[in-house]
Amino acid sequence: MSKFKKIKTGIEGLVIIEPTVFGDQRGFFMESYNKREFDKIGLNAEFVQDNHSRSKKAVLRGLHFQAKYPQGKLVRVTRGSVWDVAVDLREGSSTFGKWYGVLLSEENKKIFYIPEGFAHGFLTLEDGTEFQYKCTDFYYPEYEAGIKWDDTDIGIEWPFERHGLNREELIISEKDAELPGLREYFWKK
Repeated sequence: MSKFKKIKTGIEGLVIIEPTVFGDQRGFFMESYNKREFDKIGLNAEFVQDNHSRSKKAVLRGLHFQAKYPQGKLVRVTRGSVWDVAVDLREGSSTFGKWYGVLLSEENKKIFYIPEGFAHGFLTLEDGTEFQYKCTDFYYPEYEAGIKWDDTDIGIEWPFERHGLNREELIISEKDAELPGLREYFWKK
C-alpha cells in the first residue's frame, strides 16, 4: 500500500495527491515527497529545485510557464489556502487549453502534480499563505512566459465570491496583468 493516493483530474498527467497523515494530540506527521512511494503511483519525475512563496490574501499569480526547459511542478500549501490552477498547453494534446482547479490548504494537505507543458497560477484565499513547490527543471528567466489569468478562451472559473473576494481587490503584478491571451501567445509564437 502506498503512502500517497493519486486522484486523476481528467487531464492526462495532471493529478492530485493525498498524503497519509498521522495525527495525535501533539499535532501531525506526513511525508510530502518520497521518490520510492511516488514511483509506486506512477509519478517518476526528478526534481531539481524547491521554491517557497508567501502572499497576502487576494494575490493572483500566473498563469506562468517556461517556453523552453518546461518545468513540472509538485505544489502544496503549508499555511493558508489557495485556488490552484493548471492549463494544458501541450500542443497536440486532446485537452489543449483545458484547465483544472483545486483548493490546496494547510488543512486538506493535498498536493498537486502539474507536468511539463502546463501553465500554472494560483489565487491566495488567506493572508500569510505559504506556497511551496518542487520543479523538474531550473528557472530560466529568459524563457519565462505566461498566459493572461482571465483569458476568455480558457474560461477559468476563479472562485472569488465563494471566498469573499471580487476582481477589483485582486493584487496582480504589472507583468502578469500584461500577459497575452492563449490565442495571442500561440499565434505570435
